[in-house]
Parts: sequence; C-alpha cells; structure tokens
Amino acid sequence: MDLQKRRRGRFAYYYLVQTYREGSKVRKVERYIGRKLPESLSALKEELGQDLLTRHWGRKLEAIRAEYASNLNRMPPSLRTKELETFAIQFTFDSNRIEGSSLTLRETASLLEHGVTPSNRPLSDVQEALSHRKVFLAALSSRESLDRSTLLSWHKALFTETKPEYAGLVRRTQVRIAGSRFVPPAPFELDLLLDEFFGWLRGVWKSLHPVVLAALVHLRLVTIHPFGDGNGRVSRIAMNFVLFRKGFPMLDIPYLRRSGYYRALERAQSQKDEFVFVRWFLRRYLRETTIRVRPGRSQVSIKRASEGTSKPR
Repeated sequence: MDLQKRRRGRFAYYYLVQTYREGSKVRKVERYIGRKLPESLSALKEELGQDLLTRHWGRKLEAIRAEYASNLNRMPPSLRTKELETFAIQFTFDSNRIEGSSLTLRETASLLEHGVTPSNRPLSDVQEALSHRKVFLAALSSRESLDRSTLLSWHKALFTETKPEYAGLVRRTQVRIAGSRFVPPAPFELDLLLDEFFGWLRGVWKSLHPVVLAALVHLRLVTIHPFGDGNGRVSRIAMNFVLFRKGFPMLDIPYLRRSGYYRALERAQSQKDEFVFVRWFLRRYLRETTIRVRPGRSQVSIKRASEGTSKPR
C-alpha cells in the first residue's frame, strides 16, 4: 500500500493506493486522504485494505456462505451433528499436532469417537486432545460473546489437566517463539493489549466481513500471545468461533501445510502488515472450503490432507 502525493496547481493532495493482480491484469483501489496528512494512517490503511479484500473476494465468500446455509437447512439434525463431530476430530488433530502433539489422526479419532487411549503416547497429548474437542464444541454451543473472560475460560479448560500452573492465566514472563524472529509483547503490555483487542472486536463485530474478521482475530490474538502456552490453539478456536457465529463454514489448517501458515504469520508480524496474513487466509479459505454436491446430499466440506509421517515441529 503506497502513499501518493499529487500536485494540482499550488496544492498537494494525498492518496492511499493499493494495487493487486486479478488474473493477468493489475488493478488498484485508492482512497483520498486530503490536503493534510493525519497523525496516523493505520485506520485508513485498514479501511482501504478491507475494501480491497471485500471487492476481490466478497462475491465468492458470499456464495460459499449462501450454499452452506442452504445445505445446512436441508441436512437432518443427526447428519449435522455427525458433520460437526467429524470436523472437531480433524480440527483437534491438526491444531494439536501443529503445537507438537504426537497423536496421529487415526489415534485422535479412536480416542474421541470410541474412548480408545493410544498406547505409548504421552498422557498430556491424550488429555489435551480430549480437552480441545470439549472446549471447541462447548464454545460453538454457547451463547457467550468473545470477550476476555471467555478467552481465559477456554484456556483454563484446555490446560487445567496438563499445565495447571498457568491454565487460564495471562502470562507474567517473557516468552520466545522457537524458530521465529518475532518477539511477543512484554508481560506488562498484555493487559492493555487485550483491552484494546476486545474494544476493537466490539467495534468491528457487525461491520467487518466475517472471514476477514476471523483472520484478524486469529492473527491479533496470536501476536499478543497472552499465554505461556496454547496461544495458537486458543486463537484457532476463536477464529472458528467467529466463522460459526457468522454463518460461514469453519476452517481447519492442516498440519502438513503448516509451513505456509507459519510464514504468513511471521511475515505479517515482522513487517507489521496484517493483510499479509489476511490474504493468505482468504486464499486458503477459498481452497479448503469447497462446495461438494452428492446425490441426495449436499454439504460444505473441508478437504483433508493425508496424515503423513513427518515429526511435529
């Protein structure tokens, strides 16, 4: 996004200009600022970026939402429940595996569907899989809003059995992210950053496109990094909470495709450009969330990557 100064006679006029590629053509969106620059361009850049994303992807996303709603209405309640359980298993596997869980997809499914505890696996991985599914499904079924107390309650329920010393507590020590150049905020900043985050969320809940909102909720929470551990898992639950509440199909980020996810997060954080991640998120969302129609049954489904054998990061 560029700031351009254009002269007309004796006066200078300022514009924010964003270019993007659409097929083989390069297009641009611009926003007139005025003859004087404001103290901060952040809000204007965010507004222009949102306008661009809505123009570029809005119709495709709305088509997905409309088809998803139509298919859900035609689906019997028992099948809806089954579809949600299937997604919860895949989402639990991938989200925990991204964070280092040793459970395979088959072991996760056997554990969550049939209560079969895998042998030779850490009990903490087993418990965190059980807790993740429980918290995720409870979040979707609740009527609570996404606020600080909700976030802390999710984290507490996720880690009470495995990391009770900081379950549900905002961290009070500095942390580092292995392999990343990004350094999370210092502990003394966290209360203010969380207050700002939830104030922002209340302000844009109705106005921001739901898929863009879900991406920004995930990015901003994981960037604040409020917890000693589990920030990614809590942020991904919050992401899907937004999508579910807004009537859009949820997103699973496959473990085997985590490299692009890591790169998009780190680039957005290190460059302080949120739309690096939002653009990645929208492309992934459109690829992963597909309309699949079968005889006698229509549904929006999530493509699943094969489980693979590589070790977790």
